[in-house]
Amino acid sequence: MPVMRSVMYLPSNSEKMMGKAASVKADILTLDLEDSVPPAEKPKGREKIQEYLKNERANQASRSLYVRINNWETLMTNDDLEAIVHPGLDGVCLAKCGDADNVKRLEWKLEELEQRRGMEVGSVAIQLLIETAKGVINAYSAATASPRVNSLIFGAVDYTKDMRVTLTSEGQEQLYARFHTAVAARAAGCIAIDCPFVAFQDMEAFKENTREGRQMGYEGRMLIHPSQIEPSHELYTPNPEEVEWAEGVKKVFEEEGIAKGAAAVTYKGKMVDTPVYENALQILKTMEEIREADSK
Repeated sequence: MPVMRSVMYLPSNSEKMMGKAASVKADILTLDLEDSVPPAEKPKGREKIQEYLKNERANQASRSLYVRINNWETLMTNDDLEAIVHPGLDGVCLAKCGDADNVKRLEWKLEELEQRRGMEVGSVAIQLLIETAKGVINAYSAATASPRVNSLIFGAVDYTKDMRVTLTSEGQEQLYARFHTAVAARAAGCIAIDCPFVAFQDMEAFKENTREGRQMGYEGRMLIHPSQIEPSHELYTPNPEEVEWAEGVKKVFEEEGIAKGAAAVTYKGKMVDTPVYENALQILKTMEEIREADSK
């Protein structure tokens, strides 16, 4: 699975932000054509993304480049795709994804453009923004509508707007949708990416909220400020104690359990059975994927 601890968004029409784009050291850099770009500025945003792909993409600090495109209901999606699907693009994020048909339509258009432009078919991944009541209910079917889908992002701001409730720092109004999106992503074999934390100057609250999301199953976060990148990497990377525990569990279970035909063993005063062993293996696998990604 790709490493997506940090997904940093930048408005594509901003000269200032686009000038800094290549230096952003997030796991994924996402250039935005949706909400952060006014309607009259979208043609400019498309042009800026084309320029970036030609002149800056090869030198960017982030490993992957995505573009957030407008949802089909806006009638702007096709224009977005025609402009930005070129070599160097790693993925598109479909805003306000409502159902599986949205994804199938996107898959068809991506394949057409890849073929037309001499790109490898299937090379452009799909990320889905789950940010409406309809999108939450249909999250799993949308995630499994195409093998290109690799991740789901929960979008709290638009979700609360759609639900006609107030967005709060405590987030009680988001809990069902936040949990549901993470479960849908895991069931579909995708990565769950948590919603942006808008109070970006309150770093302690950001960290606490991110820890809560990690316990829900999120493995990365959509970010709106560069100061959030480093703490995101720290919080979504297994800490040394977790890695040490996983290595110990693996060793004991394989030597005292599997090798001797036992279904459970003891490690540091606690029972270790197959699910605990498999959890330890997942921690070690995640750490290996992160190390490999960080070395590139």
